[in-house]
Amino acid sequence: MHEVHIKPQWTIRQPDGAALAPRVIELLVKVLEHGSLSSACTASGVSYRHAWELIRQGETMFGQPLVAMQRGKGSSLTPLGEKLVWADRRITARLSPLLDSLASELGAEIEKLIPTSPTLLRIHASHGFAIEALHGFLAAAQVPGDLRYCGSEEAVASLHHGSCDVAGFHVPLGAFEAEAVTHYGAWLNPETQKVIGMATRHQGLMVAPGNPKKIYTLADLARPGIRFINRQAGSGTRYLFDLQLREQGIAPESIKGYEQCEFTHAAVAAFVASGMADAGYGVETPARQFKLDFISNQVERYFLLCEERSLGAPIVRRMLDILQGEAYQRAVDRLPGYQAVDCGRVLSLPEAFASLRPPPARKRSARSVA
Repeated sequence: MHEVHIKPQWTIRQPDGAALAPRVIELLVKVLEHGSLSSACTASGVSYRHAWELIRQGETMFGQPLVAMQRGKGSSLTPLGEKLVWADRRITARLSPLLDSLASELGAEIEKLIPTSPTLLRIHASHGFAIEALHGFLAAAQVPGDLRYCGSEEAVASLHHGSCDVAGFHVPLGAFEAEAVTHYGAWLNPETQKVIGMATRHQGLMVAPGNPKKIYTLADLARPGIRFINRQAGSGTRYLFDLQLREQGIAPESIKGYEQCEFTHAAVAAFVASGMADAGYGVETPARQFKLDFISNQVERYFLLCEERSLGAPIVRRMLDILQGEAYQRAVDRLPGYQAVDCGRVLSLPEAFASLRPPPARKRSARSVA
């Protein structure tokens, strides 16, 4: 299959039309990652002289330095340099899942016009880092696929309507499991569908390093002066967050920022890391990537839902082989907050969810038998 790749690129222009070279931002990112301009040059594949020329062009444009050099201590970014890197990371965090979905969709449309194209594995899934890893493993194994990110409810609805072969969704463990399964109930059919285990993952609060605002529980979000960044309505994470607010008697309108939303876990982490919010709610992986503190308060399971009849399809079998393989499971276990539990295990819906099991038969008493 011909793969389509889309990468976000941005720049800043002056009124006269002069623009900041995208390579400048790439260098600043590498300086922050590696701690020196020389190491950044090696990682970027540019000469030291050319790198300095690019940095100086950027500094001339802004009228202030972007990189601070310290003899014997490498290089560090100035506040403006750090803000440019933050902007780049926020753009990537917000747009990458959307662009990945669009690239997959465009690739699938192109393949339809090529007579020799193989059958595509159509996956509609709630965004997460285990499903992102699976997409990479499928591509490496040359399994042709069409991955589209959407909310959990939209994903299982897509499977119900025949728009995909596999749907990725997540369900909290514990007290909220039964209600969450009921929430998806219109799209679940225990008689014809199976679920495939992928992983467990931790959801919780993302806060600034050191937790300066002392935010430890959801109730703390309602304190005066606390700024929150939410996930969008329709996402599984927003649904879980709202369930917890209702259980704890916390009014959404008491949380400053409840209506302000981002569309990915990474975008929430980037928002908090920028200082634009004091807390967000999401999975642990991006919190660690953005060097935030993370306070877990819920474990959930991520599943793939499919029709039982599709399990015998060669393309689905190849996906199962990857899920059941050590390489993929090690990759999931390396993700902060994730664990490859029941990865690749095929279960009936009642086996996966206790609320769908029939009640145990009541034993007849000896008196009634007599």
